[in-house]
Amino acid sequence: MKKIYGYARVSSKEQNLDRQIESLKKYGVEERDIITDKQSGKDFNREGYITLKNSLLREGDILVIKELDRLGRNMDQIKQEWQELEKLGVNIVVLDNPVLNTEGKTDLERKLIGNIIFELLTYMAQKEREKIKQRQREGIDAAKALGKHLGRPRAKYPDNWDEIYPKWKKGEIKAVEAMELMGIKKNTFYNLIKRFED
Repeated sequence: MKKIYGYARVSSKEQNLDRQIESLKKYGVEERDIITDKQSGKDFNREGYITLKNSLLREGDILVIKELDRLGRNMDQIKQEWQELEKLGVNIVVLDNPVLNTEGKTDLERKLIGNIIFELLTYMAQKEREKIKQRQREGIDAAKALGKHLGRPRAKYPDNWDEIYPKWKKGEIKAVEAMELMGIKKNTFYNLIKRFED
């Protein structure tokens, strides 16, 4: 006999699960069959969810969640979990997106819903990555416009640079000696020369 389970998650112990639990109960999930986690969705080391997936859910059961992102923090995770639940033969009900519900659907309809979700999630993930890259680019451009240097702090020229560098340049001393006299390492030495000569 098929059973209905609910899953609710918040990202931290301070957050409240009541809103999600109330929605699950309204749908018809018994309180004792609602599994909860108060933990980040960054990975699936979540006690409640692992127990639900590995020990409770059986083929034909229904899993009710309030929102799609309860399954994971990012699009790839959600996609992976959806596929795994589908493989288990579990029906999924997303209260905030009824169009995604697989409960009572034929295999063909379920497959179609799965494809729509994956295309949508892939598109959203790509858009999110593009948005992050654009923000980074804008941040870098803004910092450069303000004359800020990004990345590692730039090496400073040693106090005796004006004395030692010309000697090395004229071939009066070798690079190793110049580095020792300035108290700098090889990489720093050649980086400073590049910057100085540019």
